[in-house]
Amino acid sequence: MNTSIKKTALITGASDGIGLELAIIHASKGDNLVLVARNKPKLENLKLSLEKAYKITVIVIEKDLSSIDAAKEVYDETSKQNIQIDYLINNAGFGDFGMFYDTDWDKESNMINLNITALTQFCKLYVKDMIKRGNGKIMNLASTAAFQPGPAMAVYYATKAYVLHFSEAINNEVRDKGITVTAFCPGATESGFQEAASMEESRLVKGKKMPGSKEVAQYGYKAMMRGKSVAIHGFMNYIMANSIRFAPRALVVKMVSYIQGEVK
Repeated sequence: MNTSIKKTALITGASDGIGLELAIIHASKGDNLVLVARNKPKLENLKLSLEKAYKITVIVIEKDLSSIDAAKEVYDETSKQNIQIDYLINNAGFGDFGMFYDTDWDKESNMINLNITALTQFCKLYVKDMIKRGNGKIMNLASTAAFQPGPAMAVYYATKAYVLHFSEAINNEVRDKGITVTAFCPGATESGFQEAASMEESRLVKGKKMPGSKEVAQYGYKAMMRGKSVAIHGFMNYIMANSIRFAPRALVVKMVSYIQGEVK
C-alpha cells in the first residue's frame, strides 16, 4: 500500500450501521481503509464493492475487540504491513437494556472491554505514531447518552460518559501537536443498535422516526475533518444535552428513567 499518496482510515465496527457508512464516505474521498469487525464475510463483501467503486485498497481484519489486547493485535498487524493510520475511528460499541440487577455480567464486561478498553488502547497506540508525524485525526463514538446517567442502561451510559470525557481531555493534550480528537455524540439512530441492545420497546425508540446511519455518519465525518472536540448530531439532541447541566441531577435521572420506559 502506498500510504505516501493516499491517506488511510482505520474504522472499527465497520460491518454495519454508522461504521459501514463512514467506510463508504472515506472511500469516496479516496482514502484507503483498514476495516475491523467480527463479521468477516460482511467486511469482505464491503472490501470488494469499495475497491471496485473507488479504486482504493481495503484491508480487512477480523477481530473481536471485546477480547483483552485485541486492539494491540490490530495495531501490530497494521505495523507489520507498514500501514500508516491517518484517521482512527473508534466506532465499535454496543449497549444492553435492562435493570442492572437483572442484566448479564459477561455481556456488561464485554461492553466495558469494547466501549472503553479497546477504544482507549487504540488511542494510546496510534496517537504516539501521529505525534511523531505531527498529524492525524481521531474520532471516538460517544453518544448523547454520555451527558447523563441512564437507568435501564446504566453501564452503557457510563461507558459513553467515559468516552466523552476521555476524548475531550486527550484532544486538549494533543491539539498543539497537529492532532485532533473528536467525541462524536449521535442520538438514537436507525442502525441495528436498538435490536442488539434489546430495547425496541423502550419509549426512547418505539414508534420514533430516527435519522439513518448515512446522515449521522456524514455529520460525524465533517465534524472530525473540522477538528471539532464534541459533535452532537441533531438540533434537539444538542438542546437536550446542553440543557441538562442546568437541571437538578435527581430530576435528570428521573427524566431519563421515564424516557427509557419500563423494562419488560
